[in-house]
Amino acid sequence: MPLSLDALALFTTLFQLLYGIGALGLALYGGQALWLTWQFWRRTDQQSVNTLDLAGVERWPYVTIQLPVYNEQHVIERLIDACTQIQYPAHRLQIQVLDDSTDQTTTIARQRSLYWRQRGLDVQVLHRTARTGYKAGALGDALPQASGDFIAIFDADFVPPVDFLRRTIPPFLDPNHRDVGFVQARWGHINADYSPLTRCQALALDGHFVVEQPARQAAGYPFGFNGSAGVWRRACIEDRLVGGWQDDTLCEDLDLSYRAQLAGWQPLYLPDLEVPAEVPPQLLAFKRQQFRWAKGSVQTLKKLIGTVWQSGWSWPARLSATFHLGNYLIHPLLLLLLLVMLPLLLFSVHSFWPLTYLSLVSLGPPLLYAVAQRRLYGRGWLRRWSYLPMLTLLGMGLCLSNSVAVWQALRRQETPFLRTPKFQIKNTGDRWQRSAYALTLEPMMVGELLLCLYACTAIAVAIYQQNWWAIPFMSIYAAGFALMVGAGIWQAFAARRAGNGQMGREGQAEAQGEQIPGLTAVDLVKSQRH
Repeated sequence: MPLSLDALALFTTLFQLLYGIGALGLALYGGQALWLTWQFWRRTDQQSVNTLDLAGVERWPYVTIQLPVYNEQHVIERLIDACTQIQYPAHRLQIQVLDDSTDQTTTIARQRSLYWRQRGLDVQVLHRTARTGYKAGALGDALPQASGDFIAIFDADFVPPVDFLRRTIPPFLDPNHRDVGFVQARWGHINADYSPLTRCQALALDGHFVVEQPARQAAGYPFGFNGSAGVWRRACIEDRLVGGWQDDTLCEDLDLSYRAQLAGWQPLYLPDLEVPAEVPPQLLAFKRQQFRWAKGSVQTLKKLIGTVWQSGWSWPARLSATFHLGNYLIHPLLLLLLLVMLPLLLFSVHSFWPLTYLSLVSLGPPLLYAVAQRRLYGRGWLRRWSYLPMLTLLGMGLCLSNSVAVWQALRRQETPFLRTPKFQIKNTGDRWQRSAYALTLEPMMVGELLLCLYACTAIAVAIYQQNWWAIPFMSIYAAGFALMVGAGIWQAFAARRAGNGQMGREGQAEAQGEQIPGLTAVDLVKSQRH
């Protein structure tokens, strides 16, 4: 039965409204990127951070380095060794390996810790048999056993520089900055040049760490602790008004840092202190990471947004915090635009087409990334910035997975903390495909394939109707989802072909909460050689 004219008009108006909401929402986020870039240029500089002259300090503060790990046999030895090389008085330094592992990681960590204890360093392995509370639970359970007044945290994929504590502890010791609750360093990238995927991730992370974090700090607005490569004042974590580590979000770091700032503690970001880390070389691992960050940040938004707007912060600071915590809402907006575009084409609606380009060609994100690369690499910035088109396709392709993450967060649907596998990948010739940590294909890929076909259908309709303005927009969607599906299948096939029969077992077992035996020592040597 054909629709009546009134019903057709109602549906047309509804889809126009949804389209307008999506396009204007994306434009707001593009405007935020422009604002952050402007703040960066207007207020920030690159002053070096003074190092701490330990010889002139009468009483060195106790520092505990906490290393929360879960099934990290490829990188755990590198992590422990790097932390033992940090320049700090050994009698005032404690290293805690917070190990929730169910594989060979525990054995490697214990052997390496024993090696360093025999050389006079306080390195302990705190192994939990139950992964209660995930990373937040591990950090909270270990805090009573920590001897430090300051707590440095590194995830398994990081390699801290030897002067890390000499450059992060001084701000806490300044009598004029007794309210500094945490210090965050800038993330670098061990394997940025490994592949086009890692180059895109480095480009995105540089935008956040080189421009966004300094801009928020310069403007006096709240910003987040990034979970690794930072130091907390223990008194801040244990402050009754702060509430310590809590496991009701997947971004326990963002949650704690905002609760600390709402309680009156101040953050400090050090943009010229770089701590390199490994970015995921496998697309499925990158998607898993983004899913967790998207869900966790929206969980934090839902948890704290009321407190933010009832706080004594200025309204610009509250608005900035809202955009920051809700940054991943951009993905449901992208998905919304895709879904309403085909009905609008079928209804021959063209009146909102300028909003498409308002969102699409916003200068905010491209300019932000360009400024970040220029600041980091000088004349070589353009080559690195040239991966922006591929990064754009990745962002489009992620909109389904991250929209599901946002939906789960809004519905308070609990899911396991699925950590991002690390492979100790640095050079182009290094191989991750033989690792038991390589992830297998996921059901989400079916949805991405369907959305690719949906976008292609919209392109075909636009061509038939000669609505040329819609074709570039839909082509980006189609290419983004095609990239997700094609690269995911290709990498999974390559891993299966190179695998030793254990490929993907870790990822499957982790999602189901099972234990796995891990690789033998012989298997581990083989995987690292290949």
